[in-house]
Amino acid sequence: MSTKNARRGYDPDDEKIFSNENIAKLKIIQEEIQWLLDRRYKMKQVIEFTGNHYLLSSRARIALQRTTSSTADYEKRKTTMLPIECAKDGCLNIDGFNLIITLEVALSGSPILLGKDGVYRDLAGLRGTYRLIDKTDAALNLIGKTLQELNVQMVKFYLDSPVSNSGRLKSKIFELSEQWGMPVEVELVPNVDVVLSGKERIVTGDSIILDECKSWFNLSRKIIENYIQDAWVIDLG
Repeated sequence: MSTKNARRGYDPDDEKIFSNENIAKLKIIQEEIQWLLDRRYKMKQVIEFTGNHYLLSSRARIALQRTTSSTADYEKRKTTMLPIECAKDGCLNIDGFNLIITLEVALSGSPILLGKDGVYRDLAGLRGTYRLIDKTDAALNLIGKTLQELNVQMVKFYLDSPVSNSGRLKSKIFELSEQWGMPVEVELVPNVDVVLSGKERIVTGDSIILDECKSWFNLSRKIIENYIQDAWVIDLG
């Protein structure tokens, strides 16, 4: 099966949804969402309420949901984030689909969201389906290059087994990582969120994992800012 030439995470309405004027509005709405979250309102209800009040598109609502958290969650993530220089001090546990898809989106020129926690996230909905595209090799090569620069000794990718083509992605990781000069493991698991939530030295942009893991690295930000300078970044930070 050949890889597909595709623009991961792109929507033709993105130019309008994320115009400079609308980004300024989204930042104001984001402050209101954070205020409500700080008072223990649930994210689902907050997004629905603010989205209906401001007549936001579903895509704008997803952007706000993925880039906004309570003040307490922001502070916790700051304390558990490790300096990138410490990546060499042990095995990295990588949320495979999360990191790879974010880089594929950035390489596609589709919107990448910068949240208030300093993490890049994408708007590509996985929904149980995934297909290797022409950006997949490039994303993996950037991961390998960065891991080498950081002198990482070992990495372990975790992929959600129920997602389509997870086995093909596993094979692709093994194929390209032969040039990385380090041990690479890939494990297919039923639910990556559950597996990684209690671990340390995690690489992910998933808020659920970030709020539960013992420590993490902001690797996607380093890769994007070092090697994908033309990425379309929507700064909601």
